[in-house]
Amino acid sequence: MRTAKSSARKPGARHVLGSVLAVAACLALPGCISLAAKPPAQLIRLTPDESAPAGSQTTGQLSEAIVVLDPESDRSLDTPRVPVKIDASSLSYLKDAFWTEKPARQMRTLLAETLRARSGRLVVEGLDFEGRGQVQIGGRLLAMGYDVPTRSVIVRLDVTRSERNGPITSRRFEAAVPDVKPDAAAVAPALNRAANDVAKQAADWIKGS
Repeated sequence: MRTAKSSARKPGARHVLGSVLAVAACLALPGCISLAAKPPAQLIRLTPDESAPAGSQTTGQLSEAIVVLDPESDRSLDTPRVPVKIDASSLSYLKDAFWTEKPARQMRTLLAETLRARSGRLVVEGLDFEGRGQVQIGGRLLAMGYDVPTRSVIVRLDVTRSERNGPITSRRFEAAVPDVKPDAAAVAPALNRAANDVAKQAADWIKGS
């Protein structure tokens, strides 16, 4: 005697197959599903106003080089977010704006490139060269963000210069760009402008010391 196959299995199989096909069709459509986080509206990076020209070459002994290290910073700047100073004791972050790299590292790179362009000397960067050059540049990044009370972008940097077997000197540099709207599109170029201003001031002081 033949046993009739259960008819309950066929609808289930058709349902599973239909679901698979539906998911496959959905994946083929742009915007149907996202496997990554939504990208931020504005990515901010510092670019030098002045840099060594292409093909330029500087040679010398590492012992004669200027070594530029990452400036220290507090936690408000040790982040990819752009700080917004509300008042003397309140801090927020700029909406939809992120640094491509932490501001202290970007400030180091900007200062080093500006120093190469303005001094013509051998300039190297990073902890790998700490203590190995003739001159070592460090410091502390105190501000790089938006100030609500003055509606301005402010960059403030303490730079220390130490020479092998010589004295350590320090100087504070600051630049501000006023009348900036508190949005990413306006703040980004203002940050670049202020940071370049500080880098030029610091580079001139370093090469003239």
